[in-house]
Amino acid sequence: MIGDANMVDFLLQFLGQFNGIDVIKAFSAIGAGTAMIAGVGPGIGQGFAAGKGAEAVGIRPDSQSDIIRTMLLGAAVAETTGIYGLIVALILLFANPFMG
Repeated sequence: MIGDANMVDFLLQFLGQFNGIDVIKAFSAIGAGTAMIAGVGPGIGQGFAAGKGAEAVGIRPDSQSDIIRTMLLGAAVAETTGIYGLIVALILLFANPFMG
């Protein structure tokens, strides 16, 4: 526990030498980059869904419209996670609520 307290003191002392707005901008950029990682999951999910949809159409061509409709609905739902991540990143970069 003593090492943790020393680390916190060191971090606060290190950040204390910078202007508060600069620290907020730096952490906002880090947060925006982290929020964009949310785009990886929907990309993988949509690729998997498209592959399985094409496979299902190949097996049952007579059900093509039902399969494609279900696949597109699932892709739209999966994409919302990526869109939320993009919105959070844009808010942190351009309309930062922490900068007053």
